[in-house]
Amino acid sequence: MAQSPPLTILHVDMDAFYASVEVRDNPSLAGLPVCVGGPASSRGVISAASYEARAFGVHSAMPTALARRKCPNMVLLPPDFDRYTAVSKQVMDIFRRYTPTVEPLSLDEAFLDVAGSERLFGDAREVAVRVRADILRETGLVASVGVAPTKFLAKLASDLDKPDGLRIIEPDEVREVLDPLPVSKIFGVGPRTARRLNQQGVETIGDLARLPRAEVQAEYGASGLWIHDLAHGIDLRRVSSQRVEKSHGMERTFPKDVSDFEELGNMLLSFSEEVAFTLRDKGLRGRTVTLKVRYADFRTITRTRTLEFATNLGPRIFATAKQLLDKVDRGPLRLLGVQVSRLEDVRQPAQGSLFDAAEAEDSGEGSREAWMASSEKLSAATESMDELRRRYGRRTVVPASLLRQLREGDDGRAEPKPETLEAAD
Repeated sequence: MAQSPPLTILHVDMDAFYASVEVRDNPSLAGLPVCVGGPASSRGVISAASYEARAFGVHSAMPTALARRKCPNMVLLPPDFDRYTAVSKQVMDIFRRYTPTVEPLSLDEAFLDVAGSERLFGDAREVAVRVRADILRETGLVASVGVAPTKFLAKLASDLDKPDGLRIIEPDEVREVLDPLPVSKIFGVGPRTARRLNQQGVETIGDLARLPRAEVQAEYGASGLWIHDLAHGIDLRRVSSQRVEKSHGMERTFPKDVSDFEELGNMLLSFSEEVAFTLRDKGLRGRTVTLKVRYADFRTITRTRTLEFATNLGPRIFATAKQLLDKVDRGPLRLLGVQVSRLEDVRQPAQGSLFDAAEAEDSGEGSREAWMASSEKLSAATESMDELRRRYGRRTVVPASLLRQLREGDDGRAEPKPETLEAAD
């Protein structure tokens, strides 16, 4: 019989993080339904909701207008990401007292592997107790912690006893915990996959675990093997303190629907330049460009193209995104965004496969030699502009085609699109 993995993985999740920071800094808000997000007048969405607001059915990513209808008395506050980032750093520093193996997932959650910490701090249960106490004492905030043998189980555990909870899943109780849970609790099973499984009579994780592995693979391919393993509590991913950023992007929800595709093109150019500058500033470049649009009827689509060679140049990103925009249905848009993924360190040599090269020729990118030559010229031009941006601000140097919209009062700013860590469906 295979030996069970040791109980060394923690998942720490700060409860209602943004809203909790606001309440901590303004105690008069205690006990009130507090939400952080954009105003309904600009089609904002909720970024975080206190548990008092959640009792009314309000949750993150909900349109603010809908949240207001569900909870007319909610206190809506604009986000203050500088403050949240400062608190997040405090919390991450606490984690690193106990182990160097910390894998942040976002500002408010992280995995820890405490396998080497037992002699100094005790077992994983004791470390979890200490971490929660330190967070409360030093930040005034509460966190929920899951302790388990694997990342999937630890993250699941932290969600089972919220808020301010500590839940441990021992190796010998994995089946007892997993079997009755809805299949949607499995990471990688989004709403569409859950509906599909439900239609096949698979309602719980236990139902999925009892299916033959080959049958799940035949129906769902490689992802079927993944979710079948998770249904059995099997997760071989390690906690990594060297987590690589997977994407960078920007998107914007408009106060009013935009139908003018010339205006949308200008916005896309602005976003592309911003994303490119961020990539260069971080020493990264990416190969895949994704366009995201949302229509007035809330229909959302994404279109993706992979380049032959990775880039961090605004004109390259914009040209690709604009080609994708030109191919989508014309119609009033309420949201526009661009993202660059498949990131790599700029110190790596640029590489492309034979398949990519053929695709590049078809898409008009041209030969490797032409691509590299034009990229060198663009890189030389952007280097001096980047220095001006760093010294005097990002808007110091902008493409000429953006000057008109800047003069008219629209600076093209958008919300940074958070790093895409792990997506379900």
